[in-house]
Amino acid sequence: MRTRVLGKDLEVSALGFGAMGMSQSYGPGPDREANIALIRAAVDRGVTFFDTAEVYGPYVNEELVGEALQPVRDRVVIATKFGFAFDADGKQAGLSSRPEDLARVADGCLRRLRTDRIDLFYQHRVNPDVPIEDVAGAVKELIAAGKVRHFGMSEAAAATVRRAHAVQPVTALQHEYSLWWKRPEAEILPMCDELGIGLVPYSPLGKGFLTGTITRDTAFTAGDIRGTIPRFEAGAREANQALVDLLGAVAARKEATVAQVALAWLLAQRPWIVPIPGTRRLERLDENLGAASLELTADDLREIDTAAAAIDIQGGRYSEQMERMTNL
Repeated sequence: MRTRVLGKDLEVSALGFGAMGMSQSYGPGPDREANIALIRAAVDRGVTFFDTAEVYGPYVNEELVGEALQPVRDRVVIATKFGFAFDADGKQAGLSSRPEDLARVADGCLRRLRTDRIDLFYQHRVNPDVPIEDVAGAVKELIAAGKVRHFGMSEAAAATVRRAHAVQPVTALQHEYSLWWKRPEAEILPMCDELGIGLVPYSPLGKGFLTGTITRDTAFTAGDIRGTIPRFEAGAREANQALVDLLGAVAARKEATVAQVALAWLLAQRPWIVPIPGTRRLERLDENLGAASLELTADDLREIDTAAAAIDIQGGRYSEQMERMTNL
């Protein structure tokens, strides 16, 4: 597995592993032992970058990742996220990021992850009620204390990132980015170029749509978040199939899969982009990792970009409530 560098010096595998779906959002899946085995299989295949968050579960995803990676801790980079509040029952209760709480939050993450340092600590969502300079300053203190190595931000607007970066350099931004959600190209990518910040695209396969396995007739199981997302309504799926067909034509020529072309397209955008596709199946893990060795030519990329620009993607990527928590 080739490596890439986020920020100045955080070296990671060119493709990471997003663990969220093992604990939430996509309905029932394999049991804990199977998930641990899959994470360790990813390590065996050269993946060194693993992504989780306090809010996934909540808490249980960090515990899963911590147990899976404890035997190989010194071989991997672990990213987790803070920024949500929880009620007395441990349920999500809005945004937080209060500086006075971050040391306690970090200690909880460290305990669940079974480690003595967090390699990359993202603010999961910006809280408009807390000055971003104060958040960056609190993370700077955690870095000085040795509990955190690098500061990251997720779904933050470019202006907010600049303010934070002036207090504590931001190593990586996490944004949704793929051929069916290209908003980061407007302001985020140019800013990353300017400031030397890495980009970690989540949902790089469009929550599974860019694998070519979801059709108008696909039925989502109970607990699958896609059943609540406008972009996955049957009519939208039918309209958006044009993007999958485009990738399929390139994949056939390259003797690759639709998912591999979608990931290879992302990798080709910048040398500091590190997608984190998630999966709960070994065959999908191997398919995703195959994208790291798929070379798209300039002609391939031009064909994809030209054809994709003519496709009007239908449906919002989130509910209105969730969308209001992004780009702050």
